[in-house]
Amino acid sequence: MPDVEMKPADDKKVEEENGKEESKPAPLHPLVEIKNNVALIDRAVTTLEPRFTHRVLRTLTALRKRIDASILRNAVEAIYTKDTSLKSKLLSWLPAATKSDDQSMEVDTPSKTPLSETVPEVEMYLRLLILYHLLEDEETHSEALDLANETVKKMQELNRRSMDAIAAKIWHAVDRAYSVNDLLPEARPLFLAAQRTASLRHDDEANAVLLNCLLNNYLSFDQPFPAQQLVSKAVFPLSASNGQLARYYFYLGRIKAIQLNYTDAHTDLQQAIRRAPPAKTAPGFYQAIHKFFVVVELLMGDIPDRTTFRHEVLKKPLNAYFETVKAVRSGSLARFEDTLNKHSDQFKEDNLFKLVLRLRQNVIKTGLRRLSLSYSRISLKDICVKLNLDSEENAEYVVTKAIRDGVIEGKMVHEKGWMECGSQKNGYGPEVSELFGRRITFCLDLHNQSVKAMRYPLNAHRKELAAAEGAREREKELAKEIQDGDLDDEDMGPEF
Repeated sequence: MPDVEMKPADDKKVEEENGKEESKPAPLHPLVEIKNNVALIDRAVTTLEPRFTHRVLRTLTALRKRIDASILRNAVEAIYTKDTSLKSKLLSWLPAATKSDDQSMEVDTPSKTPLSETVPEVEMYLRLLILYHLLEDEETHSEALDLANETVKKMQELNRRSMDAIAAKIWHAVDRAYSVNDLLPEARPLFLAAQRTASLRHDDEANAVLLNCLLNNYLSFDQPFPAQQLVSKAVFPLSASNGQLARYYFYLGRIKAIQLNYTDAHTDLQQAIRRAPPAKTAPGFYQAIHKFFVVVELLMGDIPDRTTFRHEVLKKPLNAYFETVKAVRSGSLARFEDTLNKHSDQFKEDNLFKLVLRLRQNVIKTGLRRLSLSYSRISLKDICVKLNLDSEENAEYVVTKAIRDGVIEGKMVHEKGWMECGSQKNGYGPEVSELFGRRITFCLDLHNQSVKAMRYPLNAHRKELAAAEGAREREKELAKEIQDGDLDDEDMGPEF
């Protein structure tokens, strides 16, 4: 048999990696992808199948990062072959072509539908791509706002239900255009009218986007009351996308946190975290949710998990909140105020400054709890010094409220000006013995229940009987062979 040459393991790994790389299809050129998307949109309108439009919009986030002015210009010229007013209008939003753009690579793609006859949805899709391109550059933000207003006006004039999916994306881009130009209050009447129309037409996608835009508009200018009114009157569509639902839960959590309803706010923010896109896909939204989530947990009296601050995406943005957590946990009011002064600009930028200010009471409660465990009696003057309070009257009010709320055990002696702590008890006594008795009883009951709950395999004894019978049969056969003389000393083994 001829010898077989064995290849080294490293060569095999290289071949496997090369095979995997060859199996991956090369990404399409953006111009080719735009043409394919236009064909799909035309097919969706012709066959009344909105799933083709949704397929196109799923690639919007990745596509808009790869396009530039030259690609958009070539796409418009390839789709609109004839010189029309619509073509010239779309090209007017893009800069003029240069010689380098004229010499760029031309990519042809087969198309079954004539590109010269396009549906209005194709125009809205191209306007959406141009609008996102204008929003990328700070110098073209004013042009993006003009294009957004013109697109909304034309979209409302067309009034086509086959345009609902694209219209939802357009409304999101319009909100972004008003935001970058610092004109969000001027967009409220436009969004309110559009939301009312979308609700009456049962346009769930546009309705969800517009509700989130309005809630963001109100909360950005610290107006939780109209936001709460909008939430109570409008019904968020359950058929909305997961991303819009995550945004809605995030805004609900913010509203309830402002209204001191921390438990419901914590639940809504948890839902937003679960439904949010992956951290690396949308890091800004992921960070914003966790900032509010950490503050709400602190307001509830809980300490957030340390692993949250070790996350790759959250480690640096949540540094200020991690220092706040350490200040609250230590119960040092001076440390908390230093942290607040140090990171006040970031808290204001995150719209969390007022919520962080509420943590002052939690810091005082934590400090009082530590003092009640350390001292059997302490004067109000010492409490003012240790907790950095303004006056003894303020300290007396804080101590009295903490005793009434059950934060600490003790009583306030107003005549002598001190606090007597009731938590300093003897380590042994009838209370401790009763507690240990209950624990021992619980452990014994748990042991007895575990023994009763034990289960043994059925018919296990039959296997043992069968094994014993087999051993006896082998002994009988061996004795019979010895009597017959069939076995000699070597066959019997060294034991005999």
